Amino acid sequence: MKSDLFSSDVLVRPAAAPGMALQNAKSVRYAVDGEMLARQGSMVAFRGDLRFERKGQGIGGMLKRAVTGEGLPLMSVRGRGEAWFAHRAGNCFIVEFEPGDALTVNGRNVLCFDSTLSYEIRMVKGAGMTGGGLFNSLFTGTGKLAVVCDGAPIVIPVTASSPVYVDTDAVVGWSAQLHTGLHRSQSVGSMLRGGSGEAVQLELRGEGFVIVRPSEATEAAGSAS
Repeated sequence: MKSDLFSSDVLVRPAAAPGMALQNAKSVRYAVDGEMLARQGSMVAFRGDLRFERKGQGIGGMLKRAVTGEGLPLMSVRGRGEAWFAHRAGNCFIVEFEPGDALTVNGRNVLCFDSTLSYEIRMVKGAGMTGGGLFNSLFTGTGKLAVVCDGAPIVIPVTASSPVYVDTDAVVGWSAQLHTGLHRSQSVGSMLRGGSGEAVQLELRGEGFVIVRPSEATEAAGSAS
């Protein structure tokens, strides 16, 4: 049988080493030898002796899910084998953490990560209870995290002299050392006249970067792939 479908660009080769790697721009391949964690519903294929189990979010995660309807629903993957992860053909990126690194990520953008990473669901300081994506996951430790993004992400540097304002439905993540707050870009008069639809943004100040997706569409983190 002959087809471009079987070209070397798409045909799976043996894994070179344990851990995660991009299979292509839309999926992540993880050679499991022990345990890793992934977003529930994100596994699209696997082979080998692997077990998939729902992982609890703890009291903080349960509270966050009850308040916002969103969360970081995870599953643990244990054993030896290979698994492939994707979510709605979103673009996938791998972030490698070294000691001292910390990144805040919206739960809807988490795909999978090494069990050596620590994560904690936190409320974004200064953001109150308005808008989406204001309970995010703080990742620290050593290891790799795969994030998924609708379209090509926009990475904007943040400096002390130049804060950045982002739509809460579009933000993917930001440097954990940045200070956050709410910014109102509309006058009261404009809001009374119906507004522009861009009344409040997340303000980021300090030194670091923010990652934004080119979409404001909202989606619960636990949606099926």
